[in-house]
Amino acid sequence: MCWSATADLAAGVGIGAVGVVCVARVRRVRVLPLAALPLILGAHQIVESVVWDSGGGTGPATVAWAVIALPLLAVWVPAGVMCAAPPHARRGLTVPLAIGLVTGAALAYALVTRPVRAEVRGHTLGYFVHLNHPELLVAGYLLATVGSLLLSGDRGLLLLGVLMGAGALICWALWELEFVSTWCAFAAVGSVALFGWVRRRPAGPDAGR
Repeated sequence: MCWSATADLAAGVGIGAVGVVCVARVRRVRVLPLAALPLILGAHQIVESVVWDSGGGTGPATVAWAVIALPLLAVWVPAGVMCAAPPHARRGLTVPLAIGLVTGAALAYALVTRPVRAEVRGHTLGYFVHLNHPELLVAGYLLATVGSLLLSGDRGLLLLGVLMGAGALICWALWELEFVSTWCAFAAVGSVALFGWVRRRPAGPDAGR
């Protein structure tokens, strides 16, 4: 979890296990994409353990890590929240989803056209890819991910959004160059909170939701 290959691997296995339990408990189809998020985050941490073992660089593990961290999560999170949100909140969630789609497309283009490099920096990893207007892309990324949670109309997801927003600020303040790595590790921790949300969901098939 940014500290070593062993820590990332252990965290990935643990978060992945949380994801398996989340998916197994889901009885409503609309909740499934969001419930599966810990599976993605767990796999993400496991991939980062491979980046550690390879000493950083520009190899396939680094590229795979960046694809998950950047374009995939920028779209998956707002789409998953929109599916799981109560009907009255879904119209408002089209905005963060649209922002996520545009941001994800820009990030995907950057990864296709420019190399991404990982660098071991003490007990953290820094990821480097040349982005046009990086501040705008980071803002779009956070509006899509954290913003969708805050606008979800669901108390549990709102609290998760507050947690993720606070985590993003802390990560940015403490580790500017390692922001992406530490932020995604913090997001993985949020998977435990997501499990609590899934556990409180009512059982039964979709009923007009």
